Amino acid sequence: MSRPVVACDLDRTLIYSARALHLDGPDHCAPRLVVSEVYENAPLSYMTRAAEDLLHELLGHAVLVPVTTRTQAQFARVQLPPTPYAITTNGGVLLHFGTPDGAWSARVRHAVARGSAPIEDVLARLCHNDPPWVDRVRTAEDLFAYAIVDRAWLPAEWLAGLSGWCAERGWVVSLQGRKLYCVPAAVTKEAAVAEVMDRVGARGLVAAGDSLLDQGLLELADVALRPRHGELEAAGYTRPGLRVTESAGVRAGEEILRAALEAARGRFARPQPTAAASGDESLAHSSAMRR
Repeated sequence: MSRPVVACDLDRTLIYSARALHLDGPDHCAPRLVVSEVYENAPLSYMTRAAEDLLHELLGHAVLVPVTTRTQAQFARVQLPPTPYAITTNGGVLLHFGTPDGAWSARVRHAVARGSAPIEDVLARLCHNDPPWVDRVRTAEDLFAYAIVDRAWLPAEWLAGLSGWCAERGWVVSLQGRKLYCVPAAVTKEAAVAEVMDRVGARGLVAAGDSLLDQGLLELADVALRPRHGELEAAGYTRPGLRVTESAGVRAGEEILRAALEAARGRFARPQPTAAASGDESLAHSSAMRR
């Protein structure tokens, strides 16, 4: 029997920038941190030391699949244990032992061409009238666009208008921190994760994420986890059985890994022969997580 898949979003779910740590207590009570990403010779992202230990333990019980909107180059900066599969570019790229799967990429691009307006139209809409709250606009491997925005100046009506315009043309809008993503509807994390599950013959899925782009992944999961922050928290997202961390920020990443490990060892564990019934077989919930 195969192990379950644990599909985990990266930024603000598993790893955290200094701005996203949410360390609001006394300094001496802060958790011990480890650097998870270095950029231009400086630390950029972190997780708690306990989270790093849980991550390594999880590898013995599940197929860990990092899932991110980052490009391949951006993902390569993140220092995680090696995994057979990883998903970047919001599902547009499926890495197998670090090598992009060309057949998967071709399937995704074909679906985008059939169902979404060209990316050039979206770029033109983002830059129309040179909005002052848009700092710069980039593309991710020619699949989707994202803008760095000033949240303090970003008008809600402009964002709503962009979201509606994009939806009519087969695109999805997601605001995560200072990054505003415009992604074709066919480019999804959940489609890529489903492909991995088929390949490994997974017996179940544990998934975690904090943004609108993670919602489909959480809907697919047998065990769905999200932190008490982010786009889904702001939207009040829920689903039957969803577990939400008690903490916000970097401590939430630790809670998510603990719950994922408990699920992998409990709900999806291989049945062990016993001389007598063991009583309650339900998953023991972490005291730090609640439904």
